[in-house]
Amino acid sequence: MADLLTSPLHDRHVALGAKFAEFGGWSMPLQYAGVVAEHHAVRQAVGVFDVSHLGKARISGPGARAFVNACLTNDLDRIGPGQAQYTLCCAPDGGVVDDLIVYLRADDDVFCIPNAANTAEVVRLLAEAAPEGLTVENQHAEFAVIAVQGPLSDDVLTALGVDAEFDYMQFRTGRIADAELTVCRTGYTGERGYELVCRSEDAGAVWDAVMAAGADLGITPCGLGARDTLRTEMGYALHGHELSPEITPVMAGLVWAVGWDKPTFWGADALRAERAAGPSRRLRALQAPGRAIPRPGMDVVDADGAVIGTVTSGTFSPTLTVGIGLALLDPPFKPGSEVGVAVRNRIEPFSVEKAPLVTPQVRA
Repeated sequence: MADLLTSPLHDRHVALGAKFAEFGGWSMPLQYAGVVAEHHAVRQAVGVFDVSHLGKARISGPGARAFVNACLTNDLDRIGPGQAQYTLCCAPDGGVVDDLIVYLRADDDVFCIPNAANTAEVVRLLAEAAPEGLTVENQHAEFAVIAVQGPLSDDVLTALGVDAEFDYMQFRTGRIADAELTVCRTGYTGERGYELVCRSEDAGAVWDAVMAAGADLGITPCGLGARDTLRTEMGYALHGHELSPEITPVMAGLVWAVGWDKPTFWGADALRAERAAGPSRRLRALQAPGRAIPRPGMDVVDADGAVIGTVTSGTFSPTLTVGIGLALLDPPFKPGSEVGVAVRNRIEPFSVEKAPLVTPQVRA
């Protein structure tokens, strides 16, 4: 995998026998013991993921919050310092350049976590638009991100001496293995969990401490294969699949992540027009009665065989033990509808469902 970037935790993954795959230009663990075992560990106990391939960017200077709020879709005025927010970076036509998490540290200090492959473009767009006095920095390589996910994630943090009693999308600074880091109650699995953002040089010590703290709880290292099955069960969008320059937030059912009442944001006019007219297609969840597995790009058809949509993500659900997927469908096909998916030259039956497809074991 020459020419691919590697995580500061790469040696840990090699020692654990990980199988690697390319993600956004990075060589990252796909699985260790196996996707199904890792998936169950997160749903039932606790798993730990290295997601250091995710981007990191900082916007700082007077008016940083107001500037970011005028660019990205969600309304940063809805939250205060110490809170995080899911948002989108859109093109003028409403297509999605990327989806990301924004950490509001202060009115003059905003930290963003975009997707790996899109970080440079998000930084470029923000830097080009930034007024004098604001600094936009690409800090992709400066930080690592470790995700601790599952119903026992609080116990792991408590064992590490970190107070885990804070709300969803809230973050705090803390110390693990004598390293200062940011702990945010976020994740991509649907379970209660935390993402630890630390300096890259501290990542090994933090990973080792997390693994040691969770040893008696059955903590399991998890690869990005399980991350994908977990997020698909929850109906969470993945850029390049459910979001793209051709797939808007309105189509993806992410209207809640758009600050419709704020004065402006990138793509505002196009998205407002699309919302008023109704999207041409709408993201829905699919579930098979059996083990037929849909895959991205497969046609979805109605009872007469007419194409009414396209699969964007598909997998075997370890929780439900059936095939599941996400698909962009013509608007009339809502939860409760029956459709077919062209799987290996056969039309397999699927039901249209409302996500999430599983109920997480998340603590209140």
